[in-house]
Amino acid sequence: MALAQMANPTINWHGVYPAVTTQFNDDGSINFDATANMIEALIEDGIHGVIVMGTVGENCSLRIEEKREVLRRAKELVAGRIPVISGVAETTTQFAIEFVQAAEEIGVDGLMVLPGMVYRSTEREAIHHYQLIARATSLPIMIYNNPVTYGVDLGLESMKVLADEKNIVAIKESTTDTRRLTELANEFGDRFTVFCGVDDIALESLMLGAHGWISGLTNVFPKESVAIYTLAKQRRYDEALEIWRWFLPLLRLDTIPTLVQCIKYAEQLAGRGKETVRAPRFPLTNDEKAQINAMYDKAMSNRIDLSKFNLD
Repeated sequence: MALAQMANPTINWHGVYPAVTTQFNDDGSINFDATANMIEALIEDGIHGVIVMGTVGENCSLRIEEKREVLRRAKELVAGRIPVISGVAETTTQFAIEFVQAAEEIGVDGLMVLPGMVYRSTEREAIHHYQLIARATSLPIMIYNNPVTYGVDLGLESMKVLADEKNIVAIKESTTDTRRLTELANEFGDRFTVFCGVDDIALESLMLGAHGWISGLTNVFPKESVAIYTLAKQRRYDEALEIWRWFLPLLRLDTIPTLVQCIKYAEQLAGRGKETVRAPRFPLTNDEKAQINAMYDKAMSNRIDLSKFNLD
């Protein structure tokens, strides 16, 4: 019997989950100490969980043995304080199955699974991909639905099929269409835990019932991200909106093709990481850096005093 058929995992995933960057040395090797320091700082700043090796973590630029080592070290560092969810971004379904089984052995808390990489799946193929992965592990699975980037939309009819897989428990909703949140709630009630996966619509998504926010720019401003989530969940929308309007220009960086480079460079400006990326990604041009510098400097000059919101 498949593991997923024997298991019905319960989760308590909610809040702000940064999609953390993988830090590299100048020679392109992984800087495990810098990566650990970055994650530890995020935990101290109050985030609720981490996505390791998502898009921002440059999953597809890591060798399989590197991926396993990143997971081992993240799990050891976090030591149960918050959930550690691993991105799963492999070129074939079989490779994905092998990876999720390794991740389960390492002891991560869940999986954020992407469609097969490189080949653009049909919806029917994507459903099959997720079914086989779910049946190969007992770990809880979050479906990463991002048709803008990956070319396949797992809509309501697809999710009706995938709802039969008991360990598919969450959705990272990245269609950019906030109406999907209401459609999912109307169709499935509380069957799935739904996260917003697009930085610049996070507040609207939380207001519409999203359980949390998977974010790239949280790596740069974690306290502000957590404050937006907390205020939104307390229905203190006017206060959340003040921080949101301050943050939005930077959040737009999550929606462009160079998002990884932009987020890493902003981390560097904040003293939280380095801009180094692996090829085929290039570092940003001087003009691109100047634009981000201007945005970052403006944000810092107008940074909101969070103590006035009484968030304790």
